[in-house]
Amino acid sequence: MLSSLFEGIKIEDLIEATYETFYMTLISMVGTAIFGILLGLLLFLTSKGNIWENRVVNNIVAAFVNIFRAIPFIILILLLFPFTDFLMGTIRGPNAALPALIIGSAPFYARLVEIALIEVDKGVVEAAKAMGAKTRTIIFKVLLPESKPALVSGITVTTIALIGYTAMAGAIGAGGLGNYAYYFGFQRRDFDVVLWCTIIIVLIVFIFQFIGDAITRKLDKR
Repeated sequence: MLSSLFEGIKIEDLIEATYETFYMTLISMVGTAIFGILLGLLLFLTSKGNIWENRVVNNIVAAFVNIFRAIPFIILILLLFPFTDFLMGTIRGPNAALPALIIGSAPFYARLVEIALIEVDKGVVEAAKAMGAKTRTIIFKVLLPESKPALVSGITVTTIALIGYTAMAGAIGAGGLGNYAYYFGFQRRDFDVVLWCTIIIVLIVFIFQFIGDAITRKLDKR
């Protein structure tokens, strides 16, 4: 039906591009969540008045986060070409986009994680300390569980940004809907392709937003 409505659309190519976008988004979302939580915990725990208070470490981690948050994503991809080629053996395709997607998004999510941890009731943390809880227990039994709604909300926001990043990565050969829209739509002046790619990307954003909001509501006990 699509091909009859828009002759420039190849259903197989559109499906493959959609799959590649989902693939890049999901894998990079997992990587971003892992590294973002680690960085966010470091930022929080090494800040003034917290368990691992260490000004030097905190400044180093904060500088790393701020620098990579400040670099525009399209430039970050180009800067990471040598690293990507070394790590993945190629600079083209969905897999090649993953390092830049994760490195570009994890610092952004780390700040959201830090904010979520700051909002945890200090009385709960102090009570755990008074009971002799170890640092690991405080992290995994108090801080992370208490901040789960904010963490899920943060990763939802970050994932929406990631979907946009995949489209930008596609413009320089990473595959996905961005690649299909640019090379088979824009460059060939076939704007039906661009339109359909845009519609699908918007639908993907709505799907992730709906799922993220539903999980956040379920976790929020307030």
